[in-house]
Amino acid sequence: MMSASEQAGLIHADDLTVGERYEFAHHTVTEQEMIDFASVWDPQLFHTDREVADKGQFGGLIASGLHTLSIYQRLAVTRVSGRWNVIAGRKIREAKFLRPVRPNDVLTGSMVIEEVSLDDRARGLVTTSAELVNGVGVAVLSVVSDVFVHSRPH
Repeated sequence: MMSASEQAGLIHADDLTVGERYEFAHHTVTEQEMIDFASVWDPQLFHTDREVADKGQFGGLIASGLHTLSIYQRLAVTRVSGRWNVIAGRKIREAKFLRPVRPNDVLTGSMVIEEVSLDDRARGLVTTSAELVNGVGVAVLSVVSDVFVHSRPH
């Protein structure tokens, strides 16, 4: 749990503005990372076995969608919401896997605040939309999600 002084330096729901855009850092997805993740969490052969994947409908290994979502989460938290006074995520409204993620793809993207709804429980529900793109700028994932964020103490 965070101390009061640590929480004081965080951004509150009432500090956020609809339309604010945040750019993410980059993450290079290695083949071994893809296989390791999928071996534990999504052990389908087109994620874990290069020979099988090469002969399959995708023409090679692709990352699990869950892995792609996890990369999005890390990029979003390290660049954006990790600086917010977050209570908890509420839901992922929509996740679209637009294109396969391949070994050595460099993923980056951005997040936009779509809505901030403050309530009388000293919190706000923040809706964001985000997109991840690969190294040539092709979108691979779009996500719309809600997170509860503390409001400023009154």
